[in-house]
Amino acid sequence: MTNRGKLIIFSAPSGSGKSTFLHVLSSLENPTSGHVYYGGKSLSSYNDNQLSILRRRRFGFVFQAYNLVEELTGYENILLPIMLDKKKPDEEYLKKIIDILGIEDRLSHLPSALSGGQQQRIAIARALANKPTILFADEPTGNLDGKSGREVLSLLKYVS
Repeated sequence: MTNRGKLIIFSAPSGSGKSTFLHVLSSLENPTSGHVYYGGKSLSSYNDNQLSILRRRRFGFVFQAYNLVEELTGYENILLPIMLDKKKPDEEYLKKIIDILGIEDRLSHLPSALSGGQQQRIAIARALANKPTILFADEPTGNLDGKSGREVLSLLKYVS
């Protein structure tokens, strides 16, 4: 059975461990007990290099702090996971995401020249750029106004 196309939302009070839970599920942190499986294989059996490749190729991440590379433009930040894999970007797919997120006029800007909401939308586009199997999003609409937040949720449903 596959869960492809499923959107799962965790909601709990601040400080209750939602971010830690996402970090453990995505292999960014190790569980203190038990195992996390992906594709029938325990993530603890992967070495650091294998985990990096898995995260880059199969997982997308939207962090609360965006984690954009300050020296790269918005577009370069979006392409980063694809460039690290030395793959050719799907320009039509990226254009669709960029259009939906309304960031086409911000692509040549460095993160320091972007508002928090614009940085968040760049981070979302980067997380989706490699067409991840699983998208881990930690408060993906936290810095967005209501309309933008609804658009982002629609986009996440669209790509799942």
